[in-house]
Amino acid sequence: MIPIRDSNPRHAVPWVSWVIVAVNVAVYAVQSSLGETRAAYELIFDYAFIPARFEAEPGAALHTLVTSAFMHGSWMHLLSNMIFLIVFADNVEDRMGRWRFAIFYLMGAAAATGAHGLLSAGSPVPLVGASGAVSAVLGAYILMFPHQRVQTFIPPLIVPWIVASLFGRFPRFYLLWLPAWLFIGYWVVIQLFEAGSSLGVQVEGGGVAWWAHIGGFAFGAVLHRLFLGARGRGQLAGSIRP
Repeated sequence: MIPIRDSNPRHAVPWVSWVIVAVNVAVYAVQSSLGETRAAYELIFDYAFIPARFEAEPGAALHTLVTSAFMHGSWMHLLSNMIFLIVFADNVEDRMGRWRFAIFYLMGAAAATGAHGLLSAGSPVPLVGASGAVSAVLGAYILMFPHQRVQTFIPPLIVPWIVASLFGRFPRFYLLWLPAWLFIGYWVVIQLFEAGSSLGVQVEGGGVAWWAHIGGFAFGAVLHRLFLGARGRGQLAGSIRP
């Protein structure tokens, strides 16, 4: 399922979220321009998170807990992360305030990367991608705005045939408005299932860092209130009051 937009109005321009998107796009443009050169591999080694390197020299690789969240393996990898960020981050930034949100995002990235490192000890495979940090945003969003609706694109292959048969033919796509708790809750279930399935499996090549997603989501869900401030906590209390 792919989020298109939410029904949650924002009250200020989400400058930090837009800057994060711009930095991610700019970094990927640099990565793409280097191609398969030595400079490209040096960039990955210097700024991607490599569990084996982090264990060997944590001081020298400490920055990669965050810098890896601004690198991506492909344009599709970048696009999928930026879609989720654009849909969900603006309202979280709205409630936290720009500087608190910036700190929250960077700490969420570090927490997600650290979770991946704990479960991938000794792995030489580089970790790149904003999905861990975006997961922290989802963790905050589901508790801050559980009943906001998310317009969701559902590819036909996901729709059960029995539902499609009601239309007399298989439609090309579906657009549904789902409550945030259902959309993000379904996403969490998938992450937990895939993360559990990956335990004990040594990944030799590229793959999805499921435990980074879980770690980022847990960080956002548990600690998001620390970044709200008095004004944000008051707005949150008002939004969930029956």
